[in-house]
Amino acid sequence: MSGDGTEQLVQQVGEEGFDDPRLMEDFGPCGVFMGYDFHLGAEGPKLIEVNTNAGGAFLNAMLARAQRACCREAGDAMRGARPDEFDAIVWKMFLAEWRAQGRVGQPRTVAIVDDRLREQYLLPEFLLAQRFFERNGLKAWVVDPEQLRFVEGRLEFEDQAVDLVYNRLVDFALSESGHEPLREAYMAGAVVLTPNPRNHALLADKRNLTLLSDPGAASRWAITSSQRQSLAAVPATVMVTADNADQLWAARKRYFFKPAAGHGGKAVYRGDKITRGVWQDIRQGGYIAQAFAAPRERRIRVDGKIQSLKLDMRLYTYAGSPLLMAAPVYQGQTTNFRTPGGGFAPVFVI
Repeated sequence: MSGDGTEQLVQQVGEEGFDDPRLMEDFGPCGVFMGYDFHLGAEGPKLIEVNTNAGGAFLNAMLARAQRACCREAGDAMRGARPDEFDAIVWKMFLAEWRAQGRVGQPRTVAIVDDRLREQYLLPEFLLAQRFFERNGLKAWVVDPEQLRFVEGRLEFEDQAVDLVYNRLVDFALSESGHEPLREAYMAGAVVLTPNPRNHALLADKRNLTLLSDPGAASRWAITSSQRQSLAAVPATVMVTADNADQLWAARKRYFFKPAAGHGGKAVYRGDKITRGVWQDIRQGGYIAQAFAAPRERRIRVDGKIQSLKLDMRLYTYAGSPLLMAAPVYQGQTTNFRTPGGGFAPVFVI
């Protein structure tokens, strides 16, 4: 994308979503574990979501190792980093983020940060990440952001300096109560935070999909014809406004409605399921309307019974290079970890 296109995205999201311009400063990191979620259909893959802190990579790498151990042919059909190469590639990724912010050598300490850790379905993955960092010589902690302090120009956990933060928060602007120390340390450049607010604004805020799915906007960017053609995989997306609300309500069965700053399927509504009461909240603004792209389904035996479960395709990347693929499997409107028999499944390419 050209500089004009990039700055258009950053300006749009930064001005509307962040209360301090320093949150948009480019410290260098481009964000670990970018995640691109697709629905597969007759017309090819449709990109329905972009995430800067996509969860599940460490768990899926472990699952891939288990699959390869029991069936070599299955391992050969997987795409992305080989299981035995995953740790080395991911370590290079974190080192690249560290050095992109002007640091030398390697970090000594890392905090893996998220809210309400005991309630997180992916807490086991945080522990896997902790072991990964420890294998690479770091002192690693899994912490709630309220346990951090910004003291005399450095971020601390239990009086020890934190060099690197692997950020799993979904408070992308670091604006919620209890996140102030991390926010202050980030804006001061005192810690390498990845992914960071700018990464999310540039790459994952859902308002960006309104530009990426707009052929008129893409025509002004310095991209190749092949890249422009690939944007056809982004379903048509518009912001919900006072001007188009009535039109979108009339055509609601063709859309999914998502909060622009939302995450993980929170407050997401399928148009044909939406009530008038919910619609009154949506039409106030802050939502996108995304053309509906149906997910594929697979029949799976759960507790001896055959059930149809939906699936997405998730591609993990770093700096434009693929790391691995996985398939979230679920029931309901959006991906979740509550479906019996659901969760992550390996992807085999044949």
